[in-house]
Amino acid sequence: MRAQVGSSILASSFDAGVETAKNSLKGIKNPKLGFLFTSIKYDQREVLKGIKSVSPELKVLGCTSSGAIMTPDGIISGDKGFAGMMVIEDNELIVGVASSPRGNDPRSTGRKIAKEAMENAGKKHPPVAFAMFASPAEEEYYLKGIQDVIGEVPMFGGSAADDAVAGEWKLFCEDKSFGDGCAIALLYTNKEIKNVFTGAMEETDNVGIVTKVENDRKIVEIDHEPALKKYAEWTGLNADDLMGQNLLVASIPMALGVKTIQGDLMAVRHPMIGNEDYSFNVGAKIAEKTAIVQLKTDVDGLIGGAVSTIKELKEDFKPGAMLLVHCGGRKLHIGDRVDEDFVAIKNAAGDTPFIVAFTFGEYGQMNHSGATICGLSLSFTGFSE
Repeated sequence: MRAQVGSSILASSFDAGVETAKNSLKGIKNPKLGFLFTSIKYDQREVLKGIKSVSPELKVLGCTSSGAIMTPDGIISGDKGFAGMMVIEDNELIVGVASSPRGNDPRSTGRKIAKEAMENAGKKHPPVAFAMFASPAEEEYYLKGIQDVIGEVPMFGGSAADDAVAGEWKLFCEDKSFGDGCAIALLYTNKEIKNVFTGAMEETDNVGIVTKVENDRKIVEIDHEPALKKYAEWTGLNADDLMGQNLLVASIPMALGVKTIQGDLMAVRHPMIGNEDYSFNVGAKIAEKTAIVQLKTDVDGLIGGAVSTIKELKEDFKPGAMLLVHCGGRKLHIGDRVDEDFVAIKNAAGDTPFIVAFTFGEYGQMNHSGATICGLSLSFTGFSE
C-alpha cells in the first residue's frame, strides 16, 4: 500500500484540480481512491474536471473543508482557494463509490447509494469498512439507510464544512458536486483499516437528563428546566449572552456529551444555536430521557487531543496513510495557535502521509460502540501498509 498527498492554491479552480492531481499522483502507478478536500471559494465541478483530466480512472470522494486543510507540507489555505488530496494505491483494495443529493428521504437515499456503491465495486456482499461524507443536517438517517443495505460495518468520515456556518458547503464524488446529500466509498480489502474516534475532552460532574427534545436536534429542557439556562448554570455563562451563534463559539471548550450504550465513547453534542425560549440546537441527534454530561477542555487540551489520538491510532498498528478528520470548531477555538496544532500533528504522524480536513461533524466508532455521529470530535483513520 502506498499513499501520496498533494495540494494547490492556484486561483483557477480547474488548474487547482490539475495541480492537486499531479502532486498527489507522484509515484502512484495504480491509484484506487482519492480523498479530496477543498475551499468553498472554488467551483467544485471545475476542480473535479481538472483532477479527472489528469487521472480519469481515479475514484474521488470528499467535501469542502473549513478555512484550510493540513498536509505534511503545512497548513494549506489561500485567498483564492485551496485543494488537497490523498491518493491511495493498493493492489488488494477494491473501492465502490456512489453519491446523491438528499431527495425526498435521506434514509432512502442512503439505501440507494449503498446499492450503487456495491455495484460500482462489482461486489454483492458488504465491505470491511466505508467512508461517508454528508451535509450537516441528517447524517444519522443517511447512515441508517446505508446500514439497511450493508449492515453495521466500521465507518469513518465527516460532514462538509464552510468558512462561516453559512450553508455554502459542498460534497463531491467522481465528477458530481452538490450541497445537500451524501457520498460514500465502500472499501474491500484484506488489510486492516483502523479508526480512532474521540472528543478527547474531560468529563465534569455536571450531568442532567434531557427531558424534552424537538426535531431530533433541539434540546428544550434538561431536568425539566429550560435547557439553555441549565447549560448556563453549569458553565457559569449568562444564558442571555448565548443567543444565536454566540452559543456555538462560547460552547466549544464546554461542550456536552452522551455516553454510548457500553460507555466506551462519549459522543460529543456541540451546543450551536441559542433560541429565545432558552432551548438550544445541537449538531447531532439527541433523544429524550438521555443523560447528558458537560465536558471541558482548553486550547492545550485540543492540541494534545489530536496528538494522543494519533498515538492511539499508531499503537500496535503501522499505517501507510492517515485520513485525519478534525472538527472545524476545534480549529476555531485553537485560533492563532493553529501553527502549533499543525506541528504537533506532523510530529505525531512522523513519516506517514496524512491529510487533515476540518469538518462540521465527525463519524466513527470506538470499542464496538456502533457507528456514531458527533461534533467537536476527531475521527482519525489509518490504512495498513
